[in-house]
Amino acid sequence: MEKINKFLLMVIAMMVIMVAAVGIDRGLKRIEAQKWEKERVARYEQARAEVSDMQLTISELSKDQEAIEAFIEENRAYFDEEDFWSEFEEELFLDENGEVDVSGNMEIDISGNDGISVSGNSLEDVSGNNGGDISGNAGDVSGNDGMEVSGNMAPDVSGNAGLDASGNMAASVSGNESGGMTDSEILSVSGNTLADKRKIRGSYMETQMQNDADQMIIEGSSYDFSDISIACLGDSITQASNLENMEDYQQYAYPTRLKEILGAERVTNLGIGGSSIGRYWDNAFVDRYREIPEDTDLIIVMGGTNDGFCLTQEELGTVKERKTNTFIGDLDELMRGLKTDYPDATIVFATPLPNVLHDMLKKEREYLLPQIILVNAIKYLAKEYGIPVIDLYNSNMLDTHDAAVIYNYMPDGVHCNPDGYTILAEHMAAELIKLYEQEDKNVL
Repeated sequence: MEKINKFLLMVIAMMVIMVAAVGIDRGLKRIEAQKWEKERVARYEQARAEVSDMQLTISELSKDQEAIEAFIEENRAYFDEEDFWSEFEEELFLDENGEVDVSGNMEIDISGNDGISVSGNSLEDVSGNNGGDISGNAGDVSGNDGMEVSGNMAPDVSGNAGLDASGNMAASVSGNESGGMTDSEILSVSGNTLADKRKIRGSYMETQMQNDADQMIIEGSSYDFSDISIACLGDSITQASNLENMEDYQQYAYPTRLKEILGAERVTNLGIGGSSIGRYWDNAFVDRYREIPEDTDLIIVMGGTNDGFCLTQEELGTVKERKTNTFIGDLDELMRGLKTDYPDATIVFATPLPNVLHDMLKKEREYLLPQIILVNAIKYLAKEYGIPVIDLYNSNMLDTHDAAVIYNYMPDGVHCNPDGYTILAEHMAAELIKLYEQEDKNVL
């Protein structure tokens, strides 16, 4: 009996030690998690403050053509202009079977159910290396010979942005000359990625060309949107919060302009400044998408800019794990939730516009990931869920790495002025027209 008692006491002691060890381990992990969370919040708040300071700096410089041009040229070495596909990103997109398509054949189906891109041209691969850009190729709409932007003066192709005849800052073509290319030849060179397109022409010129093409699509459309209700989920770019000092400022927001252009029944603007797709800052998309009215016919989600200002490799997550509180995990939850809770709605995602603030912040914070990583993650998961994507990032439109874009359309480096928001709305409208017209063809 005494031996049995000693054995029982020993077993109990071992169990107590094991429980204590588990408790200590959990306590240490909890303390570590709390410490990391505190550091994360502090890091985000610092990033937010730095971004705000940079916006003020660029806003002041943007009032002077030469000053903003000099600023862009001075920081050009920090711009992330190359395609980003590495062993890190390959591992990021490994699925449950340990497989990933890095061959350039990953098709993003803009219609959500077939192999036709929204432009009716080629398909975009997830790496951004092959296929056409989903935003469509700009056609020759000027009817003139040469690359005429203002209607009077051709853009400067010397690599330096100059003023066109209208007094606007004309586009740089990244140091490339047209070399005798015709207008249609130049416009037909779509490029496949942002880096490719920058080698062909500057963003200001691309924006002008694409806007002309978008307006032609809008004018030539007979699709009736009058019974379609729209909800736009987004951040300050959707809200147009940078124009808050203007009277009735939301009249300039892209959702309002989109409603007017399409003649839609109604639009619900769910843009909140400072919000992100993932749970980094306040008002994450994934936590508030249920605010979308139940009877909404078209849901547009445009975000990722603020995510890019704070995202580290650890917080990005992976496709295989999809953990909550990582970008990929929260994005997956958002897409799945939208498809489940709004089964009758057309859901469209838009990738973030490239912005110079991201690269300026990345210069000081090496742990930040390139914007292209977030773009590829959005496109990858959208393909899985059959969600159409308007790839603003690779369109080369409204890219503030071009001083002319800042000077004319985006004075703080990330938000549009009223003219810029109109261009954005017209592009979104043209893409939606193509999407709905393509769906009608598929039905027939």
